[in-house]
Amino acid sequence: MGYSTDAKRNLIIVSNRLPLSVKRVDGAFESSLSSGGLVTALSGLTKSTQFRWFGWPGIEVKELQDQKEVLKSLEQHNASPIFLDSDLAHEHYNGFSNRILWPILHYQSGVLYDDTPWQAYKRVNELFADAIADAAESGTLIWVHDYHLMLLPELLRKRLQDRGKACAIGFSLHTPFPAGDFWRNLPVRKHLIEGLLSSDLIGFHTDEYKQNFIDTCASLLGAGTQIPNQIQYKNRLVCTDKFIVGIDPQKFADTLKTPEVQDRIKTLKERYKGMKVIVGVDRLDYIKGLTQKLKGFDSFLEDHPELRTKVVLIQVAVPSREDVKEYQELETELCTIAGKINGKHATPEGTPLLYMHRSVPFTELTALYSVADACLLTSTRDGMNLVSFEYVACQEQNHGVLVLSEFAGAATFMRDGSIPFHPANTTEMSEALFAALNLDDKERQRKFEFLWDFVTKNTSAKWGSTFIEKLSRRCSHSSAPC
Repeated sequence: MGYSTDAKRNLIIVSNRLPLSVKRVDGAFESSLSSGGLVTALSGLTKSTQFRWFGWPGIEVKELQDQKEVLKSLEQHNASPIFLDSDLAHEHYNGFSNRILWPILHYQSGVLYDDTPWQAYKRVNELFADAIADAAESGTLIWVHDYHLMLLPELLRKRLQDRGKACAIGFSLHTPFPAGDFWRNLPVRKHLIEGLLSSDLIGFHTDEYKQNFIDTCASLLGAGTQIPNQIQYKNRLVCTDKFIVGIDPQKFADTLKTPEVQDRIKTLKERYKGMKVIVGVDRLDYIKGLTQKLKGFDSFLEDHPELRTKVVLIQVAVPSREDVKEYQELETELCTIAGKINGKHATPEGTPLLYMHRSVPFTELTALYSVADACLLTSTRDGMNLVSFEYVACQEQNHGVLVLSEFAGAATFMRDGSIPFHPANTTEMSEALFAALNLDDKERQRKFEFLWDFVTKNTSAKWGSTFIEKLSRRCSHSSAPC
């Protein structure tokens, strides 16, 4: 089919949001790198691969001259904006992607479908397809990311064919893909699955997510799925596979060595001398199990009142989707629970819970990870959860213990190196925390070495290069095996 096998020469990455923040400053536009799970995951790829990134710049830019200025600003970062008006962007992102699709992907029941956000979702995917089909050349590898753009492969495939262009299309889903009964709750589920099946390669974080998708293709569309990792549908052979997403551990190692972070580590160790520090870092989202975490920690303090002055949970809840009602209500609930915990367990010496609803600078984050004796992650469902990787990357000296919900995607791979638990079982969480804080040195080292080996082998660079390599190899011919 004439696809390029030189990933460095021509690769387009597509996500709903560009990995850049665009702001108007003194009449001009400036862009800077932002944070986020996908940015973290793809950071390692930049070391080995050149690519152009397409996505929404995050702001409405109406005037043509202003659009030219934004384009110029983003050009320095190899990024191309897809401009959306604010109402359309809101309905696509908040209305459909996050109010309807996100909950179903994460096994949440009671989702109410509305056709207006669905129409916005389709329109945004069409606008993305138009822009990318114009920019791509024959032989370009196109890598689409996440649930906001599930219709894009089909829309893009048609436009590329109309323009006489042959391009390989890969898609990576960064959330779980649920079992069939949950997916059936979505009235437009068939359109989304057919959208994905115009890809050449579809990547998932775990074998469970991959198999759920394959089973859905068979039951919903009657697709052929007899051959492992292959889906035959409408004269197309689509490959699926597991690709373990990771981080860039060297970035954390280098940051830990800086004088600024070393000074901060020293200050934190002095502040919490004689205490056990538990850290939690989560985006403020109901899938992260934050209410369960705080209630579990409350149960832990009830079970072990002698530790109230000897343990502190430092919980960072990074603001997220603040204009969505459900997230506003969650933030209010968490503040209330945090206040009750400190009101109940505080002593003249201090409070056992430090709850921060804000973003934390990377240097502060690495210092916190480094001094923590344990990291508590309580996801009720999570595609992977890269915080677990980040914590391990900062624990080479201390061998801190990872206390990890069995429903985080990372638990699939990290179970033997962590202390697993069910996030809805407060007693089990309390026991897991107590076990983590009392683990003997030999077992701490054993668990850490298991995790360190996994995190350093499954880096973001490896994830990116493995996906691109497979997409290139698979698409050198339409009937190539998966």
